[in-house]
Amino acid sequence: MAEQKDHADVKIPPPVLTLIHIGIAYAAKWLIPIPFAVPNILRTIGLPLAAVGFLLAIGAFLEFRKAGTTVDPHGPVKSIVISGVYRFTRNPIYLGFLLVLIGIPLNSGTYWGILLAPVFIVSINNLVIQHEEAYLEKKFGDVYAGYKSRVRRWI
Repeated sequence: MAEQKDHADVKIPPPVLTLIHIGIAYAAKWLIPIPFAVPNILRTIGLPLAAVGFLLAIGAFLEFRKAGTTVDPHGPVKSIVISGVYRFTRNPIYLGFLLVLIGIPLNSGTYWGILLAPVFIVSINNLVIQHEEAYLEKKFGDVYAGYKSRVRRWI
């Protein structure tokens, strides 16, 4: 008899996926430079945007700690977190990662983070979120389904 696993079947750790996309943004900046300069105002906005993303992820992490459950998608979840920023988005950590992906390259003078944002969204949806949601639906049933119907995936 196969052992039942109590975790999401996530294909790649979300921080690794984020770092890969940031790395691609910097490689693309060097290999395929965009011939349009990033205005100083956008460069200036990039760092605070990344900071907001980082703080959003930290706030979400603190909600997980308060609930006594794990942020590790390869670990067993003890409860569904619906407080704090989770009242507004089901994936504040990934939303934070997206803002970091956009903000850091933008601050460095490249649009590649913005251009890769849709690729990141599709990647994280397919490689992470779909697996996490399937796990949470199976483990928490109607409780998670109700939360999912009230709160949007991103914003």
